[in-house]
Amino acid sequence: MSSATGTAGTPVALSTSSAYPERTPDAFEMAARLGYDGIEVMVYTDPVSQTADALTGLSEYHQLPILAVHAPSLLLTQRVWGREPWEKLRRAKDLAERVGAKVVVVHPPFRWQQDYARRFTEGLAELAAGTDVIFAVENMYPLRVGGSEVAPYAPHWDPTSLDVPHVTLDLSHTAASGSDALAMAAGFGGRLAHVHLADGTGTPSGPFPDEHLVPGRGTQPCAELLHRLSATGYPGMVVVEVNTNKAPSREDRQADLAASLAFAREHLSLAAGQATRG
Repeated sequence: MSSATGTAGTPVALSTSSAYPERTPDAFEMAARLGYDGIEVMVYTDPVSQTADALTGLSEYHQLPILAVHAPSLLLTQRVWGREPWEKLRRAKDLAERVGAKVVVVHPPFRWQQDYARRFTEGLAELAAGTDVIFAVENMYPLRVGGSEVAPYAPHWDPTSLDVPHVTLDLSHTAASGSDALAMAAGFGGRLAHVHLADGTGTPSGPFPDEHLVPGRGTQPCAELLHRLSATGYPGMVVVEVNTNKAPSREDRQADLAASLAFAREHLSLAAGQATRG
């Protein structure tokens, strides 16, 4: 099992979505080869991503722990584990428990999921009450259609004001929403339990501004955030969640994942070194 974590003790994990269009087993293989500290499983249409026994087998074979599970909250995963959102979260919790993960990442409800949205914070609290797994609600972003801004999430794409104990900060999503990532992190305070490390410019063509660039290739304060996390004793993990689906080859994909890991380790270590010298 990899033992090379960030100097401040912050694990750097790889989201299996970063390997797409390659499949879940390929993500484990690349993460182990490159020296990541663990895996976040994105639950999607790949049956392996939904199956505890298969995931446990991959984890044991590659000696790579599964640290988090991302519930199937995307539009593209609306039929994974059925259409009922609470059932998706229950199954994500069960999967996390079976594979030893401590975090389930969940998106805010879509506006059309009215009953789910109405009971979202209450229902999350009920699910969390019977488990050691935490549910970390992720910041999202509005969409832009024909010059107008459309907010597809309820009560909001920004979980800052939600009455939830744990949140996920995604740096591609802060770019997409035009948010100040450092201010958002500060606003989360001690509720910040999980970080998706990526980058973005906030200005791609089309209505979907979510880029998930390799950190350092966009406009987000990725390095500064890692410095702050390390300097303030952040207790969670950093998960590389980048988009490599346009990589010309597998070698290019692996190079992007290696660069993302090196970026995370470098800036977590820099902050830890400065704190030690201080």
